[in-house]
Amino acid sequence: MQNKFTGRTILVTGAASGIGLSVAEHLAAAGAKRLILIDRDPIPADFTHEAVAGDVRDEALWDGLDLTGLDHAVVNAGVAGAGAIADLSLDEWRRILSVNLDGAFLTLRAAMRAMKGRGGSIVLTASAAGVKAEPGVAAYGASKAALIHLAKVAAKEGAPHAIRVNAIAPAGVETPVWDAIPMFAERAAEIGRDAAFAEMAAMATPLGRYAKPEEIAAQIGFLLSDQSALVTGATLISDGGYTL
Repeated sequence: MQNKFTGRTILVTGAASGIGLSVAEHLAAAGAKRLILIDRDPIPADFTHEAVAGDVRDEALWDGLDLTGLDHAVVNAGVAGAGAIADLSLDEWRRILSVNLDGAFLTLRAAMRAMKGRGGSIVLTASAAGVKAEPGVAAYGASKAALIHLAKVAAKEGAPHAIRVNAIAPAGVETPVWDAIPMFAERAAEIGRDAAFAEMAAMATPLGRYAKPEEIAAQIGFLLSDQSALVTGATLISDGGYTL
């Protein structure tokens, strides 16, 4: 792999599993000098970079974090949830919005403050659920739609400081987050995890499959890298045709 990130300092939130872990692995392989990896859950021990246990919603976490020399940031930490609007509790709404939006705002603010005067690039992990309406995902979809717009505003504010900000909006990705969804967990127990993913993807996406987390990580790497030096305020929809 070409070492696009040699000597770079990069922040990744939600780095313990799924897309975040794949991003960390991708960036480490591409030569990153310093990875600041944040998650409430333990970061895999094979990383020699900086693992920070913390909640992205905690303002004190960001006030106490050393982001000196930050070049790139991946605003990735998030939670999923489902429920029809009429049945959704305010507590559940706030749980999802607080992580996916409040936590993203605090991460983005800290990254942009650290990059002022030196430039950099940031990617926010949104979702196709923020583009396409589906029943039962009001809180999650609203949080991800807000992230897409937040990235656009941040791109305009960051441009005078040579800070690029983009979003990525995947649809189905084969990550552990699915294991917490009863419908998927039950089907996976019946036919196997891989078969359950294939069955859902065949119904939902024209290309007939979900993304692997390493595929999304490579796309995030492109948006962070100098190869996309003129790309800012954009949303890369990586969904196998789901939103068509």
